[in-house]
Amino acid sequence: MKFKKETMPKHIAIIMDGNRRWAKAKGIPVSYGHKEGAKTLEKIVRYANKIGLEYITVYAFSTENWKRAEDEVKSLMMLLQSYLDDYSKRADTENIKVKILGDISALSIGMQKSIQKCMERTKNNTGVTFNIALNYGGRDELIKATKKIANQVKKNEIQIEDITEELISNNLYTKGEPDPDLLIRTSGEQRLSNFLPWQLVYTEFLFIDKHWPDFNEEDLDDAIIEYQKRTRKFGAN
Repeated sequence: MKFKKETMPKHIAIIMDGNRRWAKAKGIPVSYGHKEGAKTLEKIVRYANKIGLEYITVYAFSTENWKRAEDEVKSLMMLLQSYLDDYSKRADTENIKVKILGDISALSIGMQKSIQKCMERTKNNTGVTFNIALNYGGRDELIKATKKIANQVKKNEIQIEDITEELISNNLYTKGEPDPDLLIRTSGEQRLSNFLPWQLVYTEFLFIDKHWPDFNEEDLDDAIIEYQKRTRKFGAN
């Protein structure tokens, strides 16, 4: 697929919704839905790298997801850790840089080690930056950023007048990255669910009525084509 180079998005964010509904519709365990969702994710990130996207950010596990059934959370965490351990090798050979966005201190020691190993192994790769939002909450991110800035003010490292949009952005997990140009949410839901509230203020939204395990490369192509049809004004007339 050839896209208009001048309007190609640099950064796409995805809320991967519908793994559980996909599994329930087929009468199979929810865990299979998450496994198929992981396969879809790997396929989409590989394709994003192929077509020249610079950043792709996905919502893997939110701070609110801990409220789900204990067995499902445990199964999902095991899947995520296994995914990171295996994927770090493939991402490295495909020149993909993996980063984790979120509070990893609340995760198991084993998961934290897998995260650090994956990021360290891929940190010098120059292809697409693959951000995985894991134990991520947008409001929690803003609270943490506010506390860091407040502490800088307290220590007289900065003045209140120094607080700008740039300073706040530089205290978020996405420091140094452009805000997403396009947000895709699958499975028909039309809300952000506490995902990147600061970064998405001028992002184009696209809601797709398809469960995440069924999402494919053609769907990403269609999303980019739809994005390129839009006019981004950033508040201008």
